[in-house]
Amino acid sequence: MKTSDLAGHFGLETIQAEFTDAEISAGYTSDLLSDVMGKAGDSDVLITIQAHKNTVAVAGLVGIGSVIICNARPIPDDMIASAREEGIALFRTPLSQFEVSGQLYAVLHGLSAIPRSDAPVANRA
Repeated sequence: MKTSDLAGHFGLETIQAEFTDAEISAGYTSDLLSDVMGKAGDSDVLITIQAHKNTVAVAGLVGIGSVIICNARPIPDDMIASAREEGIALFRTPLSQFEVSGQLYAVLHGLSAIPRSDAPVANRA
């Protein structure tokens, strides 16, 4: 799967579309940027709710070419500008990190299709 496939395949909103179309071999889901720096790979897509320019800085440091912001978080202009400067694709979705991670895993590992849901995950009692 390539970066350019993400939006169409997972119904993501493309926020920043000036990027190098790179191959994606895995996803890395984390909100702790020091964890991303130490463990994520350069062919990963970063799945997070951290919508600020430091996320882009860490992605650039690691070599990650695409970031998916979950839970329909607002994305500030300075994050978009940083992603454009770094050539990092920036996407947004109303889905949770769990849902996006599961769907990406299924596609990358050739598992049966997982239905996409735009509805938020219900609270569990």
